[in-house]
This record gives sequence, structure tokens and C-alpha cells, in this order.
Amino acid sequence: MSTTDHMVVACQGGERTALERRPVPVVGAGEMLLKLRVVGFCGTDLFKLTTGAAAPGTVLGHEIVGEVAELGAGVDAFRAGDRVCVPHHVPCGECTLCRRGNETMCETFRENLMEPGGFADTILIKPRATRMAAHRVPDAVADEAAVFMEPAACVLRGVHRSGLEAGGVAVVQGGGSMGLLHLLVLKAALPDVAVAVVDPVAARCELALSLGADAAQAPGGAAETAVAQLTDGIGADAVFDTVGGNGPLEAALALARQGGSVVLFAHAPDGERAGFDLNDLFKYERRILGTYSGALAEQAAVFDLVASGALDPTPLVTHTLPLDEFDAGVQLVKDRKALKVLFTPSRAAGGG
Repeated sequence: MSTTDHMVVACQGGERTALERRPVPVVGAGEMLLKLRVVGFCGTDLFKLTTGAAAPGTVLGHEIVGEVAELGAGVDAFRAGDRVCVPHHVPCGECTLCRRGNETMCETFRENLMEPGGFADTILIKPRATRMAAHRVPDAVADEAAVFMEPAACVLRGVHRSGLEAGGVAVVQGGGSMGLLHLLVLKAALPDVAVAVVDPVAARCELALSLGADAAQAPGGAAETAVAQLTDGIGADAVFDTVGGNGPLEAALALARQGGSVVLFAHAPDGERAGFDLNDLFKYERRILGTYSGALAEQAAVFDLVASGALDPTPLVTHTLPLDEFDAGVQLVKDRKALKVLFTPSRAAGGG
């Protein structure tokens, strides 16, 4: 393959994708071009595919580690060959929402700063991300760990917003890749917090225990008993729902203590509405919080946790495939045969 073109995984409408050859983006001032090393497949990618939300031609993917191939004028913080992890969203830092702590709601934050997207052999990083959010990966940190910076930052933002404090008790609903990432981030950021994981699959409960969970049980009575034992019967300080929907929300409220928080970290089905008793929220001072993405502060904090070794998410990686096998990787996730799937460059670029 020539140096002027590369392979990308392009959406074709609906759930269909195809490997396409496209021109390599041209680097402008303040930008950098990365050769893909590894890119993670996340729940948002799956949601956009299964709902048909991605327009034809779109290249998804945003959890990347790349190697600097070319630097635009004015970029002096990196050198060719550096390994870099960088998010695709960066807030303006100046608007009212940013100044009041809601950076992820900033209109500027919505702009995708990767061209064409992460599921590509080469990715152009726009100036704001290059200048404000890119991190050089230390030699001692594996690509498979650094690639979690963006999703782990999303998790950490929810932890911060929950009000959970040292010595508290947390519950994570869902033992998939994001649920278990919640477990790992909680244990790294707040080492003395007790964490219970709730999942109907026994193997995932066993994995959660092996990753440091203090309890892991199926939803319903077993989970309620486990949380009661961890909290002397008062309920959890914070419940993080990585499943989504009204049923899991009601279950989360039942596990939260009076004055506790429920953090929503998953899409609900389109149009679904909550149906819980409002007085259970009002009378007992519970809080329900939405949390979306991660801002610069969380990204930097997670990078430090990974670089120090306090956070090691690599046990969550179950499959690594070249971009040529993108559909197979997606199917593994849909069939719940994989936790975290990572993709490497296409075979044409020397991957896989």
C-alpha cells in the first residue's frame, strides 16, 4: 500500500461496515498524524452501529494509541515515533458550561477531533486535541493499558460526580467491560472503597472477584443481601448502572442508601421512561445523576493512574484483531463472547 492512502472501516448504513481504501489525511499547522497501534471498540460504537445512527461513510472509533508519523508546523511537544494516546473530544474551557464544571456539555466538546476516526490505519489529530489533550505514553506502559485512557476517564468523571468518599461502599451494575472498568477505576482512585458487582452471569461474577471486587452476585435478592452485608444494612453510598433502562434504575435505587447516589452510565432503550416512586427519591434524599464522557481533568488523572501502575485495565482485553476482521470483533461483543475487543492496523498496513 502506498504512503498516500490507507485502509479505514467505513459505515455503510445500518449495521453494515466495509474496509475501504482512502487518501491519508494531509497534516496542517498544529496537527499531528498518527499511525494506528491499537484502537478499542466501545459501547458507544456498538450503539451507533446497532441503531443505525452513524451516517454512511462515517469512520467510528475513538479509543486510540498511535505512533507519531508526521507533525504539523508549531507542534514541538512530540517527536516522530512517540507513542501517543489522545481523546477525540476537548472542551473550549471558556463557555459558561465549562466554567461551571459541565465541560462535557460544552458545544465545542461535541466536535470530533480525529480524522477520519479511530478505525483507520492513520488518524489525523486536530490542533485543539494535539495541544491540550495528547499524552506521550511512557515506555513502561503497554498499548493495551494506554488505550483505556478515554473510557476510564469517562468512568472517573462519574465517580467524582457521585460524591463517593474514602471508606465508602459502591455497587456496579453490570459485569461487562465497562462495569469491570468501573471496578478497576474505583479500586485505583479510592483503594479503601468496597465494591460489589452485580451481574446475572456467574463467570463474570467470578472474574469480578478475581479483579478485586469485595462481593459479586446476581441481580435481585442475592445482590441485596451482599450489599446489606457490606453496609451493615443501610445500602450503598453510590450505585453505578452500566446496563441502562428503567428496570436497572429501580434495582439501583433499591441498593442505594438513604442520601446515596445512583449514577447512570448507559444508554436506555429509545423512548424508555422511568417509573419509580418519586417519594423514594424525595423522602430519602437520594440522587440520580447522568454522566457523559470525561473532560481534561479526568483524562489527565486516569493517565497518571495508568502511568503509575495503580490502574491496570489489561485483564479486560479478551480479543485483539486486525481492522480486516472488524465485523468478527463486533459479533463477538454482540454475542457476549468478548469483554474488550481491540483492533490493530489492517493487514495492508502490516497489522494482524
